[in-house]
Amino acid sequence: MRKVAIEEAIGLPLAHDITEILPGKAKGRAFQRGHIVTDEDITRLLRLGKKHIYVWDADGHLVHEDDAAVSLARAASGSGVSISEPSQGRVNLKAAVPGLLKIRVNQLQQLNNCDGIIFATLHNNSVVKENQTVAGTRIIPLAINKELLLEAEQLASQPLPLVEIKPFQSLRVGVITTGSEVSTGLIRDGFGDILRPKIEDFGGRWMGQTIVTDDPELIASEISNFMADGAQLILVTGGMSVDADDATPRGIRISGAQVVFHGAPVLPGAHFMLAYLNQVPICGVPGGALFNKVTTLDLVLPRIFAGERISRADVVALGHGGLCQECRSCHFPNCSFGKSSPF
Repeated sequence: MRKVAIEEAIGLPLAHDITEILPGKAKGRAFQRGHIVTDEDITRLLRLGKKHIYVWDADGHLVHEDDAAVSLARAASGSGVSISEPSQGRVNLKAAVPGLLKIRVNQLQQLNNCDGIIFATLHNNSVVKENQTVAGTRIIPLAINKELLLEAEQLASQPLPLVEIKPFQSLRVGVITTGSEVSTGLIRDGFGDILRPKIEDFGGRWMGQTIVTDDPELIASEISNFMADGAQLILVTGGMSVDADDATPRGIRISGAQVVFHGAPVLPGAHFMLAYLNQVPICGVPGGALFNKVTTLDLVLPRIFAGERISRADVVALGHGGLCQECRSCHFPNCSFGKSSPF
């Protein structure tokens, strides 16, 4: 890398992109790496505050910032991730498919502890759309030592790629609504209209909804019926609190399902329950889901549809970030609710 006065740079190639910033208006690339400086460029370069430029001289021990950022991005990219062309020393990682974003947080922290390297991501377990930017990396100096880059690539790729997108699976979903007030027609069910869009957002297939009274045996029987029909996810709604008539937790247990947790460190949604019958997740959804737009259910569903089996440790980790601020204008999932889990 050689520093050259701007007046002596005519005919020489730029070693890096040069950025132009118009305060409050725009920021972009004014000159691209490799551009051959001409007489006409001198005035504009001076306006950009450039009295000198760098010219790239090949050095076997150094890697150019663009090439290094591309190499690092490739090392960090797992399935479902694509990378952009370098621009101004930065490379973006994008979702090649819609799905659940997985960030290996420990690897990310180790990588960002390397001098001269930065790697920024969205939160782990974020729901992302196709072509959405999920991470970005850049090299701080214009060139980086090759050995340091190799070390960074290992941190980004081992034991698993730092960034991955798990595509959503089209699960068959059955819904069981409990409550004598609903089964007898005293009030109209509200869960169906709320849950169906949530399921369809992930490509889930609605098998149907049954309504039963607060009887654990009936609840367990309906779970067995949906299992026999090939359900891959069962949602049991209502009857999840501590009222004397609430029978849903008991019904889920006597179905033979193994309970992972009943009671999550999330507000709203503290009475949520998760169990597995063989490989099929069964969610006990509290009545609060009728009132609150987002609850524990909304933190769990993306991971279920991405094919993950949720553990008790996963749920325990939800406590940090598990308090919904119940904003007047809800921006979920683009907020901090449920976003700090490292798993």
